[in-house]
Amino acid sequence: MGFPEQQQQAPGTQSQMVPRPDCGEDSYRGSGKLTGKVAVITGADSGIGRAVAIAFAREGADVLLSYLDEHDDAQEVADLVRADGRRAVLVPGDLSDPAHCRAVIDRAITEFGRVDVLVSNAAYQMTHESLDEITDEEFDYTFRTNVGAYFTLVKAAVPHMPRGSSIIGSSSVNSDMPSPTLAPYAATKSAIANLSASLAQLLGPKGIRVNSVAPGPIWTPLIPSTMPPKKVAHFGDDTPLGRAGQPAELAAAYVLLAGDDGSYISGARLAVTGGRPIL
Repeated sequence: MGFPEQQQQAPGTQSQMVPRPDCGEDSYRGSGKLTGKVAVITGADSGIGRAVAIAFAREGADVLLSYLDEHDDAQEVADLVRADGRRAVLVPGDLSDPAHCRAVIDRAITEFGRVDVLVSNAAYQMTHESLDEITDEEFDYTFRTNVGAYFTLVKAAVPHMPRGSSIIGSSSVNSDMPSPTLAPYAATKSAIANLSASLAQLLGPKGIRVNSVAPGPIWTPLIPSTMPPKKVAHFGDDTPLGRAGQPAELAAAYVLLAGDDGSYISGARLAVTGGRPIL
């Protein structure tokens, strides 16, 4: 099906994408699955994080929206959350800094008193055709943003998570089918899946469930801001379903893992890949 060739500066903004991703703004209908819960969602300004925030709010949750610096996109999400009668707290900043990760959780506790659901979704990636193009600094930043932040957020949140709480990491089909041009990113996504499985065993006795979602090719700002225009134009064409997914198509997976319908699901990795297999 394809998309128009386009390019943005990283990390990209949803408002500049053509077409704009469908994050469920007009389609998601809630049924009270998360009524009264408090959720912290990173990367919540756009893409998958935005879709999860919209869905969680429409299922009855208050949300803290963590994002880097895409203020206009984040404000749109906050407005949507508040339009559904739920509270939205905006916290910008760089999650590659452990101190900021801890500040995100501190803000959630100040505003809401607890954390029922933690969704670690924010990520960095960049396309490289040669290993020589990947600097030491970029490799380190990718791991600090994608994996280090997940670890620090969980460590800070767990003391404030009651029994029945849920932690969800965003892994990727790249964890099992790594793209050679996304080597650092793919490695972090494998680490997220592995860390989630370890945390499920560590935190199970506390009554905290931990899972990960493994998206396939999803139309988000990461794509035009980290891939060359010709790859953007054919993004997702090689999946068995023949197209990229929309962020809205991920929302139900996160709702399942966050709520009581998933009360016996822990240590799992849920694939939403358009037919690409994961092991």
